[in-house]
Amino acid sequence: MNFESELKKGNFMITECHNCQKIVWPSSEYCNLCFHETDWRESSGIGKILEFSKKDGVFFCLVELEDSIKVIGQISFDNPKAGDRVNIDECGISNNNMFIKFRISK
Repeated sequence: MNFESELKKGNFMITECHNCQKIVWPSSEYCNLCFHETDWRESSGIGKILEFSKKDGVFFCLVELEDSIKVIGQISFDNPKAGDRVNIDECGISNNNMFIKFRISK
């Protein structure tokens, strides 16, 4: 299993250390804190907006997932705010580029 092959299937996968339970990002076979092996798991997809911007009528945001991973994605919402809770709505690879789309959590 690897990140890209799962992303192509629409799954946002992360690695987590067996020993210290630290999320390792970018994904790796070994923990960069305690050097033990990691396991793959699907991300909860839950995060919060840290920052956002708008270009050509489309909002993009920097989101913190799993309280440690920072990713950029598009958000389908007209008035996002820093601190808003979001979920991954869709992710994948299109035209050889990774994409993530978020929606506001209720």
